Amino acid sequence: MTGVTDMADAQGGSRETFPVELQLWLSPSFPVGSFAYSHGLEWAVGQARVHDRASAEAWIGDLLRHGSARNDAILLAAAWRAARDGDAVRLAEVNDLALALSGSRERYLETSTQGKAFVTTVGAAWPGRIPKELFVALSGPVAYPVGVGAVAGAADLPLAGTAQALLAAFVSNLVSALVRLAAIGQTDGQRVIACLAATISSVASNASSSSLDELGGASFVSEIAALAHETQETRMFRS
Repeated sequence: MTGVTDMADAQGGSRETFPVELQLWLSPSFPVGSFAYSHGLEWAVGQARVHDRASAEAWIGDLLRHGSARNDAILLAAAWRAARDGDAVRLAEVNDLALALSGSRERYLETSTQGKAFVTTVGAAWPGRIPKELFVALSGPVAYPVGVGAVAGAADLPLAGTAQALLAAFVSNLVSALVRLAAIGQTDGQRVIACLAATISSVASNASSSSLDELGGASFVSEIAALAHETQETRMFRS
């Protein structure tokens, strides 16, 4: 039986359940190495494109609404459906597409390294959560959102909740990177997260009902940041 924790809804009346697995798998302590990646923000900070709370909120918000985070949520949804249906062929196709959409070497490294670590760790610590045929479909490089979506779909965890958890973890990791880069302080970092909470929920909900035909984005400077970071001489992060 799936363990859950209770969470009050926005109205404060009824209560809903949220799988504890999602809280554990998408927590900073889960060993996927997310702390090593800034998603190009290190370059953006160096160029003073992100330098305070407002610019941080705008940059990350654009990724959620129009960029890589939105696409990741859509890819997660497609992987979730394939895994739920036990369709290993379709899951492999979604994974190939997700890896091919990596616009730079570092973006590929970021998603494939975390994805493989996620699937491997869940397989080792939570045996039986990934059916053998699906595990075989993800035996090579794995895009992170595909790995999360596949495991959640196979475990019959809620799609919208899974997408929301992934996006929340993404935002939290980027804010953590900005704090370590001294672009913003810890309190402003939490203000950024709080201001983007509604956007996270909205994007997760929309992605859950989206198809792969709706993939696309317009966060061009973020893609340039990922490319420019590859040749940056002094770096704290791998992307």
